[in-house]
Amino acid sequence: MDLDALTPLLEETARARCTDDPAHDWLHVRRVVANARRIAEAEGADRWVCTTAALLHELFNHPKGHPESHRSGELCAEHARILLRAHGAPEHLVDAVGYAIAVHPFSLGVTPTTLEARVLQDADRLDAIGAIGLARCFATCAAMRRPFYEEGDPFCERRAPDDKLWGIDHVYKKLLKLRDGMHTATARAMAARRNEVIERFMEELREEIAASA
Repeated sequence: MDLDALTPLLEETARARCTDDPAHDWLHVRRVVANARRIAEAEGADRWVCTTAALLHELFNHPKGHPESHRSGELCAEHARILLRAHGAPEHLVDAVGYAIAVHPFSLGVTPTTLEARVLQDADRLDAIGAIGLARCFATCAAMRRPFYEEGDPFCERRAPDDKLWGIDHVYKKLLKLRDGMHTATARAMAARRNEVIERFMEELREEIAASA
């Protein structure tokens, strides 16, 4: 089977299924695919499995705050398996892609057993940091109608971060922790630069907030 010829068909469905949420839209998918391709090539992972898992990882996604949001990865994986089987993909590849998608969400806290699934986790988490990651953070903040920061303690110096209430708290609760959780050396190197972007932004933000006090 010509797997590369299958990719445009999968891409058509993947693009149609994306929502208009800028944190999880088609542009996000394209960036994750590019990350997955780069990491897979550097780390010797199966390129087709990695990029296909990245391409299909937003086929289904409960919105933030939905009571079943913790099942998004599992449900998305099943949608991906159905789509791949409909196009005649070999079962071992269907299983590999489905597993990678099922375990990729950060909220699950799962360490994947396959290199390809680790690549997808790294590729997706890279898109949560750096300039794009900050943009996605604030897009989600606006969608959930949260203030950017807590007025009395914007930088979580005297309290635990709560990103269900304030946007900046998400930086401390998740974003700055992602670099150390990357599985591959390639992703860790990419994450280091993106972390510097976040750190510079936070320094500037601190100055601007202080000037408004």
